[in-house]
Amino acid sequence: MLLLLRLIDLYSFVILIAVVVSWLGLGPRHPAVRILDSVTEPALAPIRRVIPPISGLDLSPMVLLILLQLLKNALF
Repeated sequence: MLLLLRLIDLYSFVILIAVVVSWLGLGPRHPAVRILDSVTEPALAPIRRVIPPISGLDLSPMVLLILLQLLKNALF
């Protein structure tokens, strides 16, 4: 159980890193961007289909972080 909680924390951290990297404007071919996209896109894409960007602001990482915290609270 503790391992699962740590994995949720780690994934949340990876999502935050992906958000910061997106602000840096690195190209999609940059290795860091490719790795982060391959890890985060499977979870973010379904959320983006339900909640489109609002005035160019992508809220899917925030929604995913909230969902991960709810999952963490439900497990603990």
